[in-house]
Amino acid sequence: MNLGAATDISAGDTFDPRPVLIVTGLVQEARIAAGPGMTVICSSSNPRQLRTLLAGFDPSTVRGVISFGVAGGLDPSLESGDVVVATDVVDGESRWQAGLALSEELIDGSGLGGQKVVRAGLAGVEQVVVGQAGKAALHAATGASAVDMESHIAAAYATKAGLPFAALRVISDPATRALPAIARSAIKPNGNIDLKKVIGGLARNPLTLHALVSTGIDFNRALRSLRGCRGFLLGGGSLVPVDI
Repeated sequence: MNLGAATDISAGDTFDPRPVLIVTGLVQEARIAAGPGMTVICSSSNPRQLRTLLAGFDPSTVRGVISFGVAGGLDPSLESGDVVVATDVVDGESRWQAGLALSEELIDGSGLGGQKVVRAGLAGVEQVVVGQAGKAALHAATGASAVDMESHIAAAYATKAGLPFAALRVISDPATRALPAIARSAIKPNGNIDLKKVIGGLARNPLTLHALVSTGIDFNRALRSLRGCRGFLLGGGSLVPVDI
């Protein structure tokens, strides 16, 4: 088992002017995270591309790594828009601890508009987990509450570089809902949604419209929640934990 240790992104009382590296999967997430003090990498939901991007990135230019974006729900109690501050990230036999000091900073305070916030594990995967059965199996095998395709890669990179790591993910598609095939196949290489492909898929199978609309509502709710978390990336706000 690979157990990666992490430290606080704020190194004691010494101010570190370097930015934080924010790892995202979608361009919408990257746009939310972008700003002063941030260096953002977007993988376009492509693990191989993310590894290539990180391989060419100089870790000495940043002071920590945060995985930031939406995630699929594995715990049936979590709904779209709920926030998961990672305690750890698991990928097969490998497990990395998230920076506990950073996580405490993120969730300590006055709350985020009534949103549910939990501290829980994340599972990292190489392909989208689409069906309810697959999500349930992954939840049972790992104990993780959410899944994404970037956090395990970001955690491994941070550990190898000796950088602090943390992850904040917002549930988009809950464990009780399958992700339509159209939705998962319509991501362009730049992370945008290919509307032509979506429309073409609906024309071929109109019965998927309801599922696609529900997915879109969940995704927009997750993005709104993610925007509310933006200030916490540099300690500009706080979240209140809810027991999971």
